[in-house]
Amino acid sequence: MAGTVVLGIESSCDETGAGLVRDGRLLGQALASSMDEHARFGGVVPEIAARAHLEAFTPVVREALDRAGLRTADVGAVAVTTGPGLSGALQVGLAGAKTLAHSLGVPLYGVHHLAGHVAADTLEHGPLPDPCVVLIVSGGHTSLLLVRDLARDPVVHLGDTLDDAAGECFDKAARLFGLPYPGGPAIDRAAREGDPGAVAFPRPLTGPRDDPYAFSFSGLKTAAARWAERYRARGERPPLADGAASLQEAVADVLTRKAVAACREHGVGTLVVVGGVAANSRVRELAEERCRAAGIALRVPPLRLCTDNGAMIAAVGDLLVRAGAAPAPLDLSVDPSAPLEYAALHPVGRAAPALV
Repeated sequence: MAGTVVLGIESSCDETGAGLVRDGRLLGQALASSMDEHARFGGVVPEIAARAHLEAFTPVVREALDRAGLRTADVGAVAVTTGPGLSGALQVGLAGAKTLAHSLGVPLYGVHHLAGHVAADTLEHGPLPDPCVVLIVSGGHTSLLLVRDLARDPVVHLGDTLDDAAGECFDKAARLFGLPYPGGPAIDRAAREGDPGAVAFPRPLTGPRDDPYAFSFSGLKTAAARWAERYRARGERPPLADGAASLQEAVADVLTRKAVAACREHGVGTLVVVGGVAANSRVRELAEERCRAAGIALRVPPLRLCTDNGAMIAAVGDLLVRAGAAPAPLDLSVDPSAPLEYAALHPVGRAAPALV
């Protein structure tokens, strides 16, 4: 229904997000991250993430409402990430969202996390063209999608990663290079002083017999590890700026090459690049160069909407509400490994045991 204020809740990993959207417009959002707590472990610890969500949930929702100038009574629907993600983290967000929806007497919608990344772009650039090709690049996911009506139609997968996602490759390579967590931003910073052509890192799955839209970054990660080990075996410090720049160039090259090829093959005039790795400066730059040369319109959300946030979940909820989609059943559960088929994700099952 038009005019409905949708509250979106995101808790799939290490960020607790809340956002409010009405008729495609972002009214306000807030975010709390437990990233600093995970940094000393070199990656996300699920138990720490879940407990951080418990502590942050109410303050984050309150802050988002305050920024929007709204009260809880103004909320007309609640949308929440129900997968994929860390099971305990998802459960915290779902429990809070159910409580809010029940207390307010408003409908609840389960949302696929990756659909949220796709919808994030609508908050900046308006409705998605029908059709468009979407490149999702994040810590756990790398996919090329053909998207029509996100709220109504199934999402068509043109290609997915076969092993490590692009963000995983950055995180693991950064650790091997001795750079801090999270690896993606660290690689990006280090690459600014390096030569992207200094190291001939491979471009996985770009041969004539390879699946044209599948991705694989495990071998690239291994190549980066061996490159660093060769220097250390000689008692030398690897030239990290050159290694970071060359690795970043290899990832950006593969991602953008396949994305532009998909647009051409399917006769699609718009490429949308979303997800945490869409914040990478070289991915954005090379996508812009290649789309301009191919006559393809490029849409990339601003940095604040690339990483996980509650606004993107509210954006999907807003689309579902305006499309007249059915709300979630009362026994809505989570699916930590849910494939992306539709934007709405309404798995059901027994409730998980309470965190203690």
